[in-house]
Amino acid sequence: MPGPGLAYKRDRTPNRPDSVSLRTYRCFFLRAALALLWLFCGAGFVWAHPVPDVPLLAFFEADGTCLIRAEVDPRCFAADPEKEPFLQHWVLQRMTEAEREELKAKARDRMARFVELRFEPLGKVQPEFTFRFTGHGDTQLAGNDDPVMVTGEWRTKVPAGIEGYRVTALPGGGLSVVVVNHLRGKPVERVHVLFPGETSYLLDLTGLTASLPAEPQPGAVGAVGGSGATFLNLLRQGFLHVVPQGVDHVLFVLGVFLLSRRWKPLLWQVSTFTVAHTLTLGLATLGIVQVPSAIVEPVIAGSIAVVALENIFQPNYSRWRLLVVCSFGLIHGLGFAGALGNLGLTQASLVAGLLGFNIGVEFGQLAVITAAFLATTWIRDDVVYRRFVVIPGSIAIAVLGLWWMIDRAFLS
Repeated sequence: MPGPGLAYKRDRTPNRPDSVSLRTYRCFFLRAALALLWLFCGAGFVWAHPVPDVPLLAFFEADGTCLIRAEVDPRCFAADPEKEPFLQHWVLQRMTEAEREELKAKARDRMARFVELRFEPLGKVQPEFTFRFTGHGDTQLAGNDDPVMVTGEWRTKVPAGIEGYRVTALPGGGLSVVVVNHLRGKPVERVHVLFPGETSYLLDLTGLTASLPAEPQPGAVGAVGGSGATFLNLLRQGFLHVVPQGVDHVLFVLGVFLLSRRWKPLLWQVSTFTVAHTLTLGLATLGIVQVPSAIVEPVIAGSIAVVALENIFQPNYSRWRLLVVCSFGLIHGLGFAGALGNLGLTQASLVAGLLGFNIGVEFGQLAVITAAFLATTWIRDDVVYRRFVVIPGSIAIAVLGLWWMIDRAFLS
């Protein structure tokens, strides 16, 4: 009969990984951590800033006059627009006249190559934009830190016989085009976000000029309705602002996930983060709260590092964690604020767009959490999970967050 000590060891052995299994776990997860770190270092430096969409606003009046305004972010001219900081007003003021004209020429070239306007059934038209420097939403540049936009305007007269107007975002542009139309002095409720290769709905222009057909072209959209389409279109944009465009947002969500895989702490954290960033996104979009991106973006990067470091040094879920997540959720909402601001939308379009965008962001977050859970659910041992997933993953996330914070605050 074996002694008590031997029996004890024999009973406990199956519950402990042997040395071969432990080495296998260690090898696998160290390689995985290094691979993830390499991946995010390569991709993350590119996606350090929000993607600069191109708002395209059209104003069609009852007498047939038309104004089309395009707002081009100078970051679009870089090979990797998301890596570039905003062009600030003080930098513009120090530019020579030749440098300013070069920016205008680049904006004119981008609009000609990647955005196509059509008056149906006439076909493609070539707008002659006149460019100038403004703030977001055609506002006046005032402060030194104001982001500079290159805003182009084209004034024309809708020819007789025109049935409708549509926009195509041509392949190769790399950025989305936000189409907002106004008809007879009122904004059209439907907002259309076009990704490269997509074409907008047909705006019904019948009745603006003489000699028009009695019936609008099938599929045309007038000034009534469109909130449902706006909701669905912005839902997609919200999802894509997280996956794959929002690498910093993805890392924050992964940092939240790594604290605990139990559903209750995870649910509380995700819900708190959702409420917080929804609040500030709405306030910023309505213009009630405005915080310069030079402040918002470094803080977002810092939030990633703080959450990741807390996973290492404060591994237990507490109310303090909810306060941290809530505070940083408020900041992340400001980071999304450029999606609908300064577009002059109707109240119905704004509500539908905000709702759709927020739900899209939540779907993106859930996709990240689901992928992380499926990738780690087979690891049942909590000690192994923490040692070879939580700690290496949190270190990698913290390193990237700290680098982004330094880059955004001092190097950009």
